Amino acid sequence: MGRWTQYDEDEYRLPEGMKRVGYDADTSKYYYRDADGSLWEGAAGAEFGELTQVSNAPIVLDDDGHASDEDLEAAPTRADGYKPLASDANQPPHFMYGGNRNAYRMLFPFFLLVAVALLLVIRLAFYNTRSDPPPPNAAICPNGSEPVQVQAGDTCWKLSQARNSTLEEFLNLNPTVDCNSLMPGQDVCLPISQSAE
Repeated sequence: MGRWTQYDEDEYRLPEGMKRVGYDADTSKYYYRDADGSLWEGAAGAEFGELTQVSNAPIVLDDDGHASDEDLEAAPTRADGYKPLASDANQPPHFMYGGNRNAYRMLFPFFLLVAVALLLVIRLAFYNTRSDPPPPNAAICPNGSEPVQVQAGDTCWKLSQARNSTLEEFLNLNPTVDCNSLMPGQDVCLPISQSAE
């Protein structure tokens, strides 16, 4: 508790012999009783302040601060001072254990976004998005040669030298290939290397 909390108590703020005895929630007024037994009411919304003497109060409390028999809505109090709210006897009790479906409806888009993000992460982590190129078509090459895919930087001369052949042999195996426009991934025929035989 703070250093100045004792100044918020009734003994400090109220005149000698004055005691707070009730509160009307409808009008937001506190009610007090003095040592003579007279009833006083405070200003609306103010816990302390100027008091006005009244003849009766909506809630009649005895000198001990307990509700008298005239108060029909008063409920028994526990040792800690808790009073349950007045309830309608015709209404069934309301329990929150069944859950609030509107709360789940509000959270559904969030869970949906989380699920989509997780699926994308799994897709990127476990599946190779770049597939290997298909094998070259061996049917296009004549006997004694095999298909090879052109890589970046390859030239006709470089491809023929890789298999220890001449440029003329390369052009005879690939009559439709234009050496000036070789593209990576293009299939060309090369003589079968001596180590493969």
